[in-house]
Amino acid sequence: MPVSAVESTMKGRVLIIEDEAAIREMLGYALVREGFQFEEAADVEQARPLIARQKPDLILMDWMLPGMSGVDYARRVRNDPQTRDIPIIMLTARSDEADKVRGLDTGADDYITKPFSTRELLARVRAILRRAAPEPADAVVSFAGLKLDNETFRVTADGQPVEISPTEFRLLHFFITHPERVYSRAQLLDQVWGQNVYVEERTIDVHIRRLRKTLEAYGYDRFIQTVRSVGYRFSAR
Repeated sequence: MPVSAVESTMKGRVLIIEDEAAIREMLGYALVREGFQFEEAADVEQARPLIARQKPDLILMDWMLPGMSGVDYARRVRNDPQTRDIPIIMLTARSDEADKVRGLDTGADDYITKPFSTRELLARVRAILRRAAPEPADAVVSFAGLKLDNETFRVTADGQPVEISPTEFRLLHFFITHPERVYSRAQLLDQVWGQNVYVEERTIDVHIRRLRKTLEAYGYDRFIQTVRSVGYRFSAR
């Protein structure tokens, strides 16, 4: 059967989009052992009705899929108001830095190169789901006209709704709650992604660029300042 669901003690629901059945089986087994539920699809056409029926908490998606590629579908997921908040981890055999940047630029939250260990994959899944979970404290935070609602993951700029991914939300939230101070890429990884998470520092630059592009239409991209040879700062000065 091309699409299946496996019951488990639910920590979250993951959709696997991967054309190789052996890899789907391996990923599903690892997820179930960790307490997740999963559904699987061999391509985008199989995945669409699953997402329409019930949005997953996270998508694990291969880059090279038959029909529509994972990169193209990630872009569509991000551009659809109904799905843009679903975190995406891209799975691929491509290891060049340019390919990683391209994958992140399309809207993926993380990127893992084949072959990979299930331990590393599960660490990334847990980290992204933690980041995507609303935080109980400080339900609404604001900075110079920007407002972030932790309960709904919605952002407004001078009252206008801002379309933003979960990772961008977490990064912007950290900046707003820690203004003026300069943070290195390593510090941002620890604070926003969490310690002991397999994420390259280059990922920070990609997400900063995406966040700036998101805020540019509202005139708030200037708040994110690059401090040469050190890192980044969030400041209205």
